[in-house]
Amino acid sequence: MLIDELLNHLINKGGSDLHLKVGRVPIIRVKGEMIKTEFPTLIDEDMKEMANYLLTIQQMRRFEEEREFDFSYEPKGALARFRGNLFHQKGKIGAVFRAIPRNVSTIDEMGYSPVLKELAKRHQGLVLVTGPTGSGKSTTLAAMVQFINENRAGHIITIEDPIEFVFEDDKCLINQREIGLDTLNFAGALKRALRQDPDVIMVGEMRDAETISVAMTASETGHLVLSTLHTIDAKQSIDRIIDTFSSDQQDQIRMQIASTLLATISQRLLRRADGSGRVAAMEIMINTPMIKKLIEENRIGAIDKAIEESKSFYNTQSFNQSLFDLASSGVITKEEALANSTNPNDLNLKFQTQGFAASKEKEQEKGASLGLGKMPKPF
Repeated sequence: MLIDELLNHLINKGGSDLHLKVGRVPIIRVKGEMIKTEFPTLIDEDMKEMANYLLTIQQMRRFEEEREFDFSYEPKGALARFRGNLFHQKGKIGAVFRAIPRNVSTIDEMGYSPVLKELAKRHQGLVLVTGPTGSGKSTTLAAMVQFINENRAGHIITIEDPIEFVFEDDKCLINQREIGLDTLNFAGALKRALRQDPDVIMVGEMRDAETISVAMTASETGHLVLSTLHTIDAKQSIDRIIDTFSSDQQDQIRMQIASTLLATISQRLLRRADGSGRVAAMEIMINTPMIKKLIEENRIGAIDKAIEESKSFYNTQSFNQSLFDLASSGVITKEEALANSTNPNDLNLKFQTQGFAASKEKEQEKGASLGLGKMPKPF
């Protein structure tokens, strides 16, 4: 089948994504760059045949009704699983596939901050991993779940749309539930998860007020809840949650967030200086007493400064600090850091005042710590 050939080609080229559009040749993303393949131009029949091959009759019905559909796919003998999204554009079927490694990378292998291990050790509270689409949120969540699985006994329930990384039981019993296959929706599955004796609940995405509300309730009642948001930093994440609710509920939700939130981990993928792939830059906000008070008083704009001031004691990390560390160690270029900063003037000042030129000597020590764990593994 053509789709299996294309997906194998994607893996053989070390790519992350496959893009399919009628009237164009298949395109793959390799190390962040979009590259045309040498396969023939796709026609309407190719895409219809692929959809019928990949989806069950029930899934096909949903795709036709909703005009888009998320699913997972695992070709026989493939080196990876794939998250697929089918959609319509200009009346034709389009598709994007994301490669998901079979093996779950550990926190250490990804070079993530040791703070993620400390968060994964907690038994109660809410941890949010945030970032734009394709920023590695699923990889980070999977690494945290795997750390829990390897280090303490318990029951982990994941609720995903679709299931991406597949876990094998180690010290934990892990049940993975897929929307549309094992359950109808996030909110319903989350409510029922509370009756299934969980220790940890991983929710693929908090998309609506009901899901957010149940997730916060779960995190208040003796469960560690891990989830994601499509937001770029801690401030936007907190505002997004509060704004999801009606104005008469927002004060209560604000207090609930202040008491249940353990941390937000906001990340973006940047091109590595050596061209070997991409690396995650992270803002890490720990809900310190200072930040808890800022949330309660609706002073969200002051969170950035609080993150900077809490670095030495709580191991918080601003996004600019992460960019500075990566650039200073030669993992990314200074230009890449500045292009991706939300406050490039401050970052440039940091380079000038803390001696970026001198820090370039560290490029010869790429195995050394970045303050982010061991040398980051490429995405």
